Amino acid sequence: MPGPSASRQDIDRAASALVVSLPALHRGLERQVAHEFAHPRLPDGQLALLFLVEEREGITVREAAEALLMKPNNVSALVSQLTDGGLLERRQDAADKRVARLHPTATARERLAEARTIKESHLARALHTLTEGELDALGAALGALASLNRHLHLPAG
Repeated sequence: MPGPSASRQDIDRAASALVVSLPALHRGLERQVAHEFAHPRLPDGQLALLFLVEEREGITVREAAEALLMKPNNVSALVSQLTDGGLLERRQDAADKRVARLHPTATARERLAEARTIKESHLARALHTLTEGELDALGAALGALASLNRHLHLPAG
């Protein structure tokens, strides 16, 4: 729930600004990676799955499908593509041999780290252009953005 001082108009204005600025920030960083990354760019679905598996190593196809809001058979196809490309491994679950757990390969970890380094470098350069007040405001907003992210990723219900 918004605080007592947050008006509906303030909430709407913030939502509108975030809807415009966050994707633009993402696109700007992705452009830098595309320009500097030495490896072929993966399709968005494969990238999303790879980042998820890196974040939640050992996740199952079903769990990945739920997290990505995709059908399990579509995630399974992405897993096959990434496995064939040497970026993902399927490992049998120790307790239930019918379940496969997903793990990024060493190559995938290296490439994800390389892409992350490119993004962080460009973002750091851009942050250096901000005023001290803008940096303070951005720093104060990071906790709120993390909370917003958690609320957006709660299961629908």
